[in-house]
Amino acid sequence: MTQRVDLATVMDRLAVDEMVTRYALAVGDGDWPAYRALFTRDGRADYRGAGGVEGPAAEVAAWLEETMLPFPVRQHLIVNRRVRLRGAAGYMGDRADAEADAEADVEADYVTPMQPESGDGFLAGGRCAFGLARGDGGWRLRSVTVREKWRRAALLRAAE
Repeated sequence: MTQRVDLATVMDRLAVDEMVTRYALAVGDGDWPAYRALFTRDGRADYRGAGGVEGPAAEVAAWLEETMLPFPVRQHLIVNRRVRLRGAAGYMGDRADAEADAEADVEADYVTPMQPESGDGFLAGGRCAFGLARGDGGWRLRSVTVREKWRRAALLRAAE
């Protein structure tokens, strides 16, 4: 590989990582317009593996907004990211189709503490799978799939 390809690969990895971080912040902060903006036009999200719904990102965002209302204190922490970048021949920038010139897959673990306004909160954890595409507007999420692996009741208290 040339230095140019190496640098492009590093830049793409950083951009993909930034998209996953922006996803985590949007969910944790309840910023649903930002959540919607992360996805491609045909982007989809699947939360069935965590007891939720699957569908177009905008519809899932509306469901998340309603579902998260009882939990004003929450964080969405995404860790252990495994990123795989690819183009048509395995190098970035060599794919040219209508939607994307490159793609990425990310698997990452998550931990989410959630606290309702009254009562005890809980911790949940699992794995997210992200599909991303790079097009004219940069990297965007094509898909998010959430699989909860565990949930524990916890005595969580909001910071005062």
